[in-house]
Amino acid sequence: MSYEHIRQAAFEANMQLPELGLVLFTFGNVSAVDRNQGVFAIKPSGVPYNELSVEKMVVVDFDGKVVDGTLRPSSDTKTHAVLYKHWPNIGGISHTHSTYATAWAQAQRAIPIYGTTHADHSTLDIPCAPPMSGKMIKGDYEYETGFQIINWFKKKELSYEESEMILVSNHAPFTWGNSAHKAVYNSAVLETIAKMATLTEQVNPKAERLKKALIDKHFERKHGPGSYYGQ
Repeated sequence: MSYEHIRQAAFEANMQLPELGLVLFTFGNVSAVDRNQGVFAIKPSGVPYNELSVEKMVVVDFDGKVVDGTLRPSSDTKTHAVLYKHWPNIGGISHTHSTYATAWAQAQRAIPIYGTTHADHSTLDIPCAPPMSGKMIKGDYEYETGFQIINWFKKKELSYEESEMILVSNHAPFTWGNSAHKAVYNSAVLETIAKMATLTEQVNPKAERLKKALIDKHFERKHGPGSYYGQ
C-alpha cells in the first residue's frame, strides 16, 4: 500500500503551522487521513518543524497503532484516532497551542460571536469542552481527550460538520476539516477570532453579541445556497 499522498498532505499542513505563527518549537500537530485504507499520517513526536520531512510522517490506524514509519507518532495521536473513528466525514485534524485560542481554553470559556469575521465562518460561539475528570486524566489521557471533545458536541447538540473547531479547557484548541489544509485554515481562523474577542472585551467589557440578522447574513452570503462571496 502507498501512503505517500497522506504523508505529503500531513507534511505540507504541518509546515504551515510555524509559517502562520500558530506553533512554537514542537507544539502542535496535523494529520491527514485515507479513509479507504483506514489510516492517517501525523507528525512525529517532539521533532522540530525545521527537521521534518515527508518521510518522517508516521502512518497509524484508527486505534493509534503505527502502521508505517520509524519514529514515534505525536503524543496526541490517540485523540486524532478517536475523532477519525467517530466522525467519518473529516479529512484532516489540526492541534495547536496558539496563544489567544489557548488563553480562552485556559480560561475555560467559549468564544462569543462578537463580529462578522466570526460569523463568516460559524454561526455559533466557539465551544469549550469542560475540564476533564480526574479519572479520565489518570486513564488513557489522549484517548479520553478525543471523547471529551465528542461528548461535549453531543451534549450541546452540535454538528462537527457545522462547527469545525473546539477549545479543550486548560489545554488548547483542536480543529478539523475535509482536508489537512482546511484543518490548518480553521486553526488560523480560530486564532484570529480568539484574538479579536480578547481585544473586544478589553476595549469594551460589556460588548454585546452580534445580532442574529448579521450572523445569518454573513454566514449565508459565504456558505448558503445563494452565496455570492468569491469567484
